[in-house]
Amino acid sequence: MPHLTINGESKETGARSIAELLTELSLPAQLMLVEYNGKALHRSEWEEVSLVESDTLELMTISAGG
Repeated sequence: MPHLTINGESKETGARSIAELLTELSLPAQLMLVEYNGKALHRSEWEEVSLVESDTLELMTISAGG
């Protein structure tokens, strides 16, 4: 299981892709923005990216408001 850095915290995961990681973390994919190793990813890329040891992710929830 790879160890990732997610929002600044170390986390071990069994997820193989970003889409699987969001499911594992019970995060609403339709409301998420993902930065992977410093690059913002389009939702269509989430299944294609294979997570490996030491990857860094920033997961942000979109919220409406002013």
